[in-house]
Amino acid sequence: MPDPAHSVAAIPPCMATMDVMPDGDRMTVTVWGELDLGSRRLLPDLHDILTLSGNGIDLRLDAVGFCDCSGLNMLLDLRLRALDEGKTVTVLSCGPAVERLLDLTGTRELFATPGPHHDAVRPATDGPGPPTGDEDQDLRAEVTQLRRAMQTRPTIDLARGILMASFGLSPEGAWSVLVRTSQNTNTKLHHLARDLVGTVHGGTLPEPVQQQLAAAVASTAPRSEASVSPATGPPREASRDIT
Repeated sequence: MPDPAHSVAAIPPCMATMDVMPDGDRMTVTVWGELDLGSRRLLPDLHDILTLSGNGIDLRLDAVGFCDCSGLNMLLDLRLRALDEGKTVTVLSCGPAVERLLDLTGTRELFATPGPHHDAVRPATDGPGPPTGDEDQDLRAEVTQLRRAMQTRPTIDLARGILMASFGLSPEGAWSVLVRTSQNTNTKLHHLARDLVGTVHGGTLPEPVQQQLAAAVASTAPRSEASVSPATGPPREASRDIT
């Protein structure tokens, strides 16, 4: 008889799969597995489900054990398609992985349930219709900004990791250093992160940026972990990584 523990360990990572249940003018889609780059293969089916629905899709993501920026981009793509069709995509429930990503990216409200009766069948002449005019423009701009944020987030995370490794900073401290340096040098955050990551491959930060970065680290890092001041600059062992 096979060892149950060995059998469980042999199971490969679960790719996302889904089940669909019509619910009035909406479709309830239950997803389980992992929402990552491979989950985009679900988009054609989700687009078909959206088209077949009257008002949109309700997602149940409780069984999603992993979700990264690619998975969130897939959800944003689906939401953008719904806007084009005058429909909505909501997240009725989700597990810790999805919940954390929605909170970190500030996208929870984009998938919030409009109200207790959002799934009721509504006549075409009754109740609020699809977004129009300025509201529709605002929604599209918001989705565009969030998609751009998802594309630049990996570089920002790499830059935070460099600062954490070089100066013993916490994740929050590294984020604070990036934000303060970005503000004090009037540099977009993702541009600063890109340049900082580039130093690993031999790039050099401009002198004013180096000074502001050193000042931000000096005011953030514990003295026992990193000794940095605007006058002396970053410690010798870390200077190779950021200059």
